[in-house]
Order: sequence, then structure tokens, then C-alpha cells
Amino acid sequence: MSAIIELKDVNLAYSASQTMALEDVNLVIPRGSRTAIVGPNGAGKSSLFKVILGLEKPDTGQVRLLGQEAGLERLIAQKVAYIPQSSQVNWQFPATVFEIVLMGRFAHSKGMFRRPTKADRQIVEQALERLKITDLRHRQIDQLSGGQRQRVFLARALAQEAELYLMDEPLAGIDQATEIMIMDMLKEFQCEGKTSIVIHHDLTTLDAYFDHLVWLHKHVIDSGPMDETLTSENYQATYGIGNGLFLGNAKGGSHV
Repeated sequence: MSAIIELKDVNLAYSASQTMALEDVNLVIPRGSRTAIVGPNGAGKSSLFKVILGLEKPDTGQVRLLGQEAGLERLIAQKVAYIPQSSQVNWQFPATVFEIVLMGRFAHSKGMFRRPTKADRQIVEQALERLKITDLRHRQIDQLSGGQRQRVFLARALAQEAELYLMDEPLAGIDQATEIMIMDMLKEFQCEGKTSIVIHHDLTTLDAYFDHLVWLHKHVIDSGPMDETLTSENYQATYGIGNGLFLGNAKGGSHV
């Protein structure tokens, strides 16, 4: 399986304090995987996303995305969809569900004014239908529930026709039905050859939801197929001594 993301010797320091956010990160994410990134608060998970998205330039190291190392801006805009944490979004922004999802077409628009075409609108309608939010198209986003908001952002990513989906804690604060829908959607993406990378905190669902795992604490503790990396040893190395947390089918014992 080819790599969709490759990071080599990546280092990144927080500009204000010069504290290291990422240290000597070497990481390969296989194309077509459903990858979870786990680690404690302050482990560099969001910083890793920023480096991949080109929002932060690493102090040292190399980043390859979709086989390219240079000229990534246009590639990222068209091929990489980002779904931020709900807490990072200004939900008072005056926009309807349809308008938010239509933003996914912006990087594909042409011309000086980037006006959406009939084809763009059809793609948006298909995304709304696939996420079962067609009836919300005219609703202002500040009137949505947590689960509805996540569906809207996933629909925007779908309208973008991306190959890579980066999702920062998409399951936080949503209802179970939406959680199941999102994870089923990621499986559908995988069947279509797409890749999803998810910052995830519920370690008990790792082996049910994902097939590839990255343990991160400023540097990569371990990464690889779920059945090889979901271990008590990796949990302890990433989080410290275990606290009785159940890890499902983790190797090295069911509890840490």
C-alpha cells in the first residue's frame, strides 16, 4: 500500500515559548487507511495536523503529501478536507447549511469571482442527501445541534471531493446515531480509495473504528496496523502507567 503522507525528521517549536510541539517525527500514513491518532493533551496532535495542512512550517524536516513535496497549497485546497474541533468554529457566523457545504467547492471554482456552477450545486445537493441533512439546507448553522453540525462539515468535505480527510475529534459531543453515521461514512470512503485520519480520544473504540494507529507524544511512539500497535506497552509509553482503561483486543493484556 502506497503512502499518502510521509513525514521525515519533522521538528516544530511553539513560537512564543520555543517549547517543542513535535520532535523528530517520522511517520508514514498508508493510502486508503482509516487512521487514528491518539495521545494525551499537549502531545502535538493538532500541531501535526497543522503541519500536514501547511498551516505551520516545520523548523526542520520534510513533508510529502500525495507523493509531492513542493507546491502543496493548491493540492491541499483541492484534495485535503479538514474538519476542525467543534469548539474551534464560530457558530455565530451568518451562513446557512447549504452555504457552508458549498464552500467545499471553492478550490475547484474558476474565474475571477469563483462563482459556483450548476455542477457545483448538484455536488452539494448530493452531499446533503448522503448525510441526510437535505431538510436543513436553509437552516442557519447556529440553530443546529452538535450532531447536525458535524454532518454539515462532513458534507462540506464530501462536496470538496477530497482524497484525504483530516478530522479533529469529530465524535466529541455528538449523539450516537451521528457517531455511527460518521464512522460508516469513513468505511465508505475507504472503499472508494480515500484516506481518513482522525484525532481520537476514546481508546475503547479504536479497533472497531480504525485499521491503522499512531501513538503520539511529541514524537511517534509507534504506528502501524491496529492489530500490531494496539498494545498495553504503547499505551503506557504514550500516557504513562495504566489506570485500568479497557483496550478491547489490545495485545499484552486487556487492561492497562
